[in-house]
Amino acid sequence: MTHSALPRVLVVGSGIAGLSTAWALTRRGFAVEVFEQGQVPNAKASSYDEHRITRHAYGTFDGYARMMPDAFRVYEDLWADLGVRHFEPLPLVVLKREDVPWFDASRASMDELDVAHRDIPLGEVASRYPMLETEGLTGAYEAEGAGVLFPIRILTDLVVHLAGRGVRFHAGARVDAVDPETATVRVGAATHRGDVLVVAAGAWVDRLVPRLKGVAVPSRQAVAFVAPPPDLAEAWSRAPVFIDLGLASGTYTLPPRPGTRLKVGDHEFTRRGDPDGDRLATDEDVARLFAAAALSYRDFDRYGVLERKACFYTVTEDESFIAEAIGARGYVLSACSGHGFKLGALMGEGVARVIAGERTRDELPHWAAGRRA
Repeated sequence: MTHSALPRVLVVGSGIAGLSTAWALTRRGFAVEVFEQGQVPNAKASSYDEHRITRHAYGTFDGYARMMPDAFRVYEDLWADLGVRHFEPLPLVVLKREDVPWFDASRASMDELDVAHRDIPLGEVASRYPMLETEGLTGAYEAEGAGVLFPIRILTDLVVHLAGRGVRFHAGARVDAVDPETATVRVGAATHRGDVLVVAAGAWVDRLVPRLKGVAVPSRQAVAFVAPPPDLAEAWSRAPVFIDLGLASGTYTLPPRPGTRLKVGDHEFTRRGDPDGDRLATDEDVARLFAAAALSYRDFDRYGVLERKACFYTVTEDESFIAEAIGARGYVLSACSGHGFKLGALMGEGVARVIAGERTRDELPHWAAGRRA
């Protein structure tokens, strides 16, 4: 079959969802074009970050917990294609300060998946992790099956790999409209035609798929990159990933790894903001985060702030992915609530399976939402 005879898929968005879909399609012999409003990859995209947590511990989202073994497997397939493994296994330490369902629900799902985890006696927390604030702790455990993904490296290597496989990238091509009935994309005065359309536009998805307005809501989130005090630098270099479960102290923290900085974020979704805005976090953006971090980490006021960054997630009411058919020849894929990078490669694979006829269109939404068939 000649290249011109291959079914052509137009993908809108070059974040992890769009690039993973393109990757999975090229492996199946499809021709792919990717449209991106900024540079490729786009530094304003939700996916663009130094490192992100991945884990089997998933709290009350037991459907997504059951998908994580497949998510890890698909990333291994990606590493094999890229020739480099942009993942570092690290333990996950979960801390509890209030009685929240996430703590025990994660242990139950890890038991089901046979993922090792063990309690940490509260009396040992301070000596093992001197950076932690132990006041108010009521429980702690360490889990395997976790670590950090390195998104900027993944996105960049994916772009290079896909270009080498014949994927055509349209950088600086802000898509004004899509037609999922005819698989067409309009950029300014130009109309691009394909056989299938996939809209994976991140925080901008509701502008191209109007029925997602108010359903997939852009949410401006703040993270902080910080430098620990010198006396804690060595401890942080050996630190695990931390999740602190507290109504006031809720934080997630990724330790510094080669090429990355120490990053702290929180669990609260703002459900507001314009994704066209800048990515510099304001005092208002970080107020809740810094207050929470001060409850999670001893003497947090001694940490130097390197960057206050605003990013955007797309959030649904139930924090689930949206992946479904739109029109006769279109699909939409929207990552939600920070799950995007953990499951991004698997979601792209799932959409590609439907386009290739390996799974029905009707199955896709339930699968992507983490529901049993």
